[in-house]
Formats: sequence, structure tokens, C-alpha cells
Amino acid sequence: MHEIMRMLKSLAQSSWWLLWILTFVKCKIPEIHVTCLFSEDCVLPCSFKPTGNFEISWYRQDVLLLNQSQQDGHQPHQPPRDQNAKMYLLQDQLSRGNASLHLSKCGIKARGRYKCLVNSTLGQQELFVITKVEAPIKMVTMKNNSNKEILCLSKDVFPAPRVQWFTLPKNNDLRPTTQMVANSEGLYSVQSKLNMSKDIVTYICTVNSTYGTQSWRCSLQERELTTEVGQHLSIPCNAPEKLQHFLLTWTFTRANEPTNILSYDSRTRQTINYWGGRAKLLQDQVQMGNGFLQLEHPMSQESTGTYTCTFSGFQSRHVVQTHVNVSSRAELQTALDPAGHSAESKLNMWPIAIVVAVVVVAAVAALLWYRKRRANQRPSGGRPAEEMEAQPMKTYKTPENLPVDNC
Repeated sequence: MHEIMRMLKSLAQSSWWLLWILTFVKCKIPEIHVTCLFSEDCVLPCSFKPTGNFEISWYRQDVLLLNQSQQDGHQPHQPPRDQNAKMYLLQDQLSRGNASLHLSKCGIKARGRYKCLVNSTLGQQELFVITKVEAPIKMVTMKNNSNKEILCLSKDVFPAPRVQWFTLPKNNDLRPTTQMVANSEGLYSVQSKLNMSKDIVTYICTVNSTYGTQSWRCSLQERELTTEVGQHLSIPCNAPEKLQHFLLTWTFTRANEPTNILSYDSRTRQTINYWGGRAKLLQDQVQMGNGFLQLEHPMSQESTGTYTCTFSGFQSRHVVQTHVNVSSRAELQTALDPAGHSAESKLNMWPIAIVVAVVVVAAVAALLWYRKRRANQRPSGGRPAEEMEAQPMKTYKTPENLPVDNC
């Protein structure tokens, strides 16, 4: 009996906890999270079981936005919806239990906590909709300026994104400066800059959205190339790894005036060439990301400038700027030897220099041999001549000091 009473008591306690949990779950108001795109229409969902009489109210931050009621299953006549209305319900959907709130051309102020409240003969129903507004990242660009800085740029973004820098080779001492300025609509323009370094080959900038929906990656390489007039020229440019679909474009800039050279679409495998036979791609390799540009017989005045290769993919942009100097042979020789001596004259001097070196070496060897031979020759007294010559001479000051001639 005691055991039975203990079991009943335990069952009663378990039933009480189960009833409390069910009551809590029943009273908890459900929440839905919605992200609306800036300047586009957005729908905040709310559904209910339709009855003859109901009243629908929408609130934002406990402020009444809209109220709609229906009595005895007959919907009162509604005037045509104002096309400029910021929010509205679809009247023909109410009888089907659809009380979703439609927001027109969402602005930044449309974000917040909304509540859909439905009162009907079946009781009261509540639903919360947590609404975010996002202006996604549409483009990230990189460029350099006259102050030897690399700039990473994006505009019309909301909320303010996060910017990170990387370099190849890796540099852990990067100190970028990032500015974010909001316009009248609340959208941010981003400018992040980093001082250029001679040791760095590639600059990489990533721009990540606050909500984690996007991650853009942009990189920039700078190179210099010198070639001679009339020579074939190949300018290298390779796509980043794992870039499946891309658009490749080549442009040429001279005196701050850019012109298009060609473009290639990896999806259609079609090339649009604005320079005709003057420029071409390696058709058997470009699909694999080898975007080398080949120029036929470049002329100095026409082909000296900056050639920019751009690979554009999904949330990715890779730019290679090659500064090409096409010069005549005389200009190249002058550049290599500022004193005015040509490379050819330098080559002609090599045989002379070799002959002079051989003569000098022979003369030194002969001198060493001669001195060694003299060192081996000794005078009759048994002392080397060098030692005898090295003995100091005696000085006689008066006739009395002169030696006596025994002969």
C-alpha cells in the first residue's frame, strides 16, 4: 500500500510538470524572422482560421499601423488600394485566412518588431514578425591612387559591413584605415585604404555583410613589363582558384583614358574582341582560367600604358594591372646603361678585358719567377746578395777614422 501511494504521488508530480510545460508552450507567442531587401516589396506573413466575424490589427513596436474588420462573413466595400501606400492587406485573401502585411518599397525605417493580432469568434491569436532590412553588397572594387595607397570601395550597403585585408606574401602588420559614411537614406558607402609595400605582390580585401548573407572578395596585383618595339608581347593573368564561372575583361589605359580590348564569358565561351587581330587570348587555355593576352607587333606610342585584366565571378573580383613600357632598342639600351654605353659595346669589350687579364697574370708570374731565381743565387762569401745589400754602410766623419790601407 505504501508503495502504491508513493507511485501515485510521483505520477501526480509528473502530471503537474507536464501541465505546466503544455501551458507555457500554449502561451508562448510564435515568432517569425523576415529579411526585407531595401527598396523592394516585402511580405510579413500572418494566417488565421477564418470565421464569420474577425478583426485584424498590425502593430510595430506596439504602435498601431493598420486595422481591418469583417462582420457576419460580409466584407465591407474597400476603396482601391493606393499605389503609394507603404503597407496594406490583400482584401481578397482575408476570407481565406491570409492576413499577411505587405510593405511597399521598404526603407531602413521598416525594420523592427511587428505583431499580428487576430480577434475572432474562436478567440485571440497573436504572431510576432521580427523584420530586418538589408541593402546587399552589389559590387566591391579596388584601385590605387597617387599617394601609393590601395583602396577597397563599396557603396549603398546596409547595415554597415565588415572589411578585412590580407596580402600575399602574408603580412601580419597591416594597418588599414576604413571609413563608412551614411547617405540621406541610411545606406553606407565604404572606403578602406592600405599603404602599398614593395614586398607585397597581391592585396586582398574582403567585405562581409553584417547578417552573414554575403562575403565579397576582391584582389589586386600590380606588375611592370618592358619590351621592345615590334616584338610579340604576352601579358600574364590567371584567375583565382575555384572560380567556376567568370567574365574576363581586358582594358587598356593611356593618359587616364581607358579603352576596352576584349571580353570573354566562361558560360557561353564567347569572346568579344574590340581590337580585332591586334589582340587575342589563348582559346585552349582561357576556360581553365589562363587569361594571357597576346599582342601582335606593338608600337611604342600606341601600346605603352596600363593593361588591366579583371576576372569577375560570384561575389568575387580579381584585378591584375600590368604597366607595360614598349620602347625602341636605343631607348632600352639607354635605360640599361644611363652613361650612354650600349649593351653591344659592352659585349665587344669582353675579349679585350680577357686579353688584358691574361697579360697581367703572365707578367705577375714572370716577376715572381725572376725574384725566386735571384733569391737562389748566393755571392762568394756565402751570403745572399740581397742580405749584403741590406747591410748598413759605415760613415766616416774625419780622415783619422779612415781605414788603413795595408797594401
